[in-house]
Parts: sequence; structure tokens; C-alpha cells
Amino acid sequence: MLELQVYLRDHNYEFQPPPPHAKFAAKNGQANIVAYESRKLVIQGKGTSEFVEFVLEPLILRKAELGYEDVLNPDRLIPRIGVDESGKGDFFGPLCIAGVYVNETVVREWNDAGIQDSKNISSDRKMADLSKRIRETRGCVWNVVPIGNEAYNRLYKKLKSVNQILAWGHARVIENLMLKAGSMDPKPVRAISDQFAYDKETVARALMQEGQSIELIQRHKAEADIAVAAASILARHEFVSRLSALERELKVKLPKGASTAVDATAKVILQTQGQAVLDRVCKTHFRTWLRAMDLPEPPKTEWKRPSAPKPKNPSEQ
Repeated sequence: MLELQVYLRDHNYEFQPPPPHAKFAAKNGQANIVAYESRKLVIQGKGTSEFVEFVLEPLILRKAELGYEDVLNPDRLIPRIGVDESGKGDFFGPLCIAGVYVNETVVREWNDAGIQDSKNISSDRKMADLSKRIRETRGCVWNVVPIGNEAYNRLYKKLKSVNQILAWGHARVIENLMLKAGSMDPKPVRAISDQFAYDKETVARALMQEGQSIELIQRHKAEADIAVAAASILARHEFVSRLSALERELKVKLPKGASTAVDATAKVILQTQGQAVLDRVCKTHFRTWLRAMDLPEPPKTEWKRPSAPKPKNPSEQ
């Protein structure tokens, strides 16, 4: 990263205030470069290919990969569905889950589109533009399932688990997309999503007949797959749009995430508009809700990975 930073400075790139979790950001009118602390590098702009081919690969990485993506990653072009969600960690606003079908044509269409994990896109305007492009790409089939706060709170009371709600939502999106399989050419061979539950069967058990007809893959950092990244953009855009609609309705700015600002806003809504309104725009199982209501919070418990069941002794079978 230091070598890249030196190159950019020596070649008159304009350094910008970096986004959260980034070491530096720079641009020159052709390419925008953001280097993250995780060592992830995001490059956008019409000069992306030239920068990678003539600067990043030969001068910084000293290896060539651009143009060989399909050889290095043959799964990149297979027809598949990507699924992701937004709003899980936000006290205010809904939970939105999206799915996107891609094939070889769609993937190639998006080569220089800047489609990436929505968490790396800080601008709501950019998110909206990318969401529009995804929806309008020929051959791409998509579906979004928004779970409003009232429905979400009912589901949580019934299922007692965020992971169970996510499993239901992911399965619903996959099922909805498979019902559109006639619009997919060719049909998808798998569905990919982030592994949000320890037990990978959590989603598989929630799938219905259509969804059970394809392979389900769950893995960490699934947003590295362009189909999942596209789904993350659609889900986040849907979340941001619906949160904005709630703000206009309540005439209150609703902070994202969970923070002291969120705590303060929750108390203001409770005091000025009442509990019924607060419950209608938030996720009531968050500790923020207890603090707003001046109710005691249960002690925090340390999560431990469940141990695998011990194999039975043959003599016990």
C-alpha cells in the first residue's frame, strides 16, 4: 500500500479525506482509488482498466491478472443467484433482502460498472445510480423483499431469532426468483449468500419447492461475488429509500445503525409521538428500545460457537 501511495503522490493524484476504515483515497479524473485497512483496494472510474493494466499490475503487484479473470475464476461467469440483506443492524427502518440473477452476459456488462459490496459505497446517490443500472441491465432478474418494522417485530416475537428471520427472507427471495426462471437464460445452478448462521442448514430448511431445485452456497464475505454485491446494493437502496419515507412521515431525522444518536432520537420520538409510533418505525428487540423506555437491560452474554456433537461410541449404537 505504501508503494501505491507513493506512486499516486508522485503522479499528481489528488488525495481526499478517506472513508471509514480506509487508509487513503485519491483521484485524478480518470480513476478513483480507495485503499482500506483490510488491504482491500477499490478502483472506480472510466480509467479503471487502464490503471489496473498499466500501473497496479506491472508496477505495484508485479503480476498480471486483468483479462484473465475468467481463467483464474471460472465460476465468475456461471448463471447464479446472489442474495444479501440490509437493515439488520439498524434500529430504525425495515429489514430488506434482495436477490439478483446474473449470467455471463450480465457479468461482462458490469465489468467496469463499479458494482461492489454496498458497505463500500458511502454515497446514497451512487447507491441509487447503481441500483438503477442493476435493475435495467438486460438479462438480469431481481427481487426485493422488504420486511417493514411492524411485520419484523411480529416475526421476531414468533421466531425469537434474527437469524430465523433472515433465513425466512433469504428463502423467500430465492423462491420468488425461481418462479421467474422462465426469464433466466440459462437457469441458475446455484444461489449464493453470506453465512449469517452457524448452522448452514438454517436457510436450506426454509426453502420451498422451487428454491430446493438449485444448490445453496453460504460463505463468509460472499459480497466478493458480483451477484451478491449487486443484491447488497438493491437491498441497501431499498432500506435507505424506506428510511427516508419514514423520516418524511415523522418529520424526524432517523440515524442509521445503533448509537448514542439513535438512543437520543428514540427517546425524542417516544416523548413527542408516543410508543405506538416508536414501535412502528423501529426493531423493538434492540437494547435501544429498552433504554428509550427506561427499562432494565438484561446482562450481556458472551456468544460461544456451539460445539459439534460427539460421535457415538459404536457400543452405544
